[in-house]
Amino acid sequence: MRTELIIWACVAAALIAAEALAPGAFLLWLGFAAAATFVLLLAVPALTTVWQVIAFALFSMISVALYWRFVRGHGRVSDQPLLNRRAQHLLGQVYPLESAIIDGRGRIKVGDAFWAVEGGDLPTGTPVRVLAIDGMNLRVSAA
Repeated sequence: MRTELIIWACVAAALIAAEALAPGAFLLWLGFAAAATFVLLLAVPALTTVWQVIAFALFSMISVALYWRFVRGHGRVSDQPLLNRRAQHLLGQVYPLESAIIDGRGRIKVGDAFWAVEGGDLPTGTPVRVLAIDGMNLRVSAA
């Protein structure tokens, strides 16, 4: 067996094993590219080292592009899509103003947290509806 075949088989095995030890879904695809280069070398034994490296680079780009297109872009659908996006839960909700909106700025209390709000001037206690989120500020209007 040729030395290059053994090298490509070892590179493929090492990359796939490294993915198993430190998962990140990137080394696996490079391991597939090395395995494809191994198969190409079996099919075309006269391939020079330069062309083997070029083939590996091309297979790497193709396999990573396939990963991004078909695997990464289609993640698991969550039964709680707003998890860790707390402000999204507030949209459309009505809360009384904790602090009056003066010059376009005020504050509401949601649970045990205070949120800065922006909107037209309104007195303390006025019910307001959350219309939008702007960073850490909520845009509100009178409910």
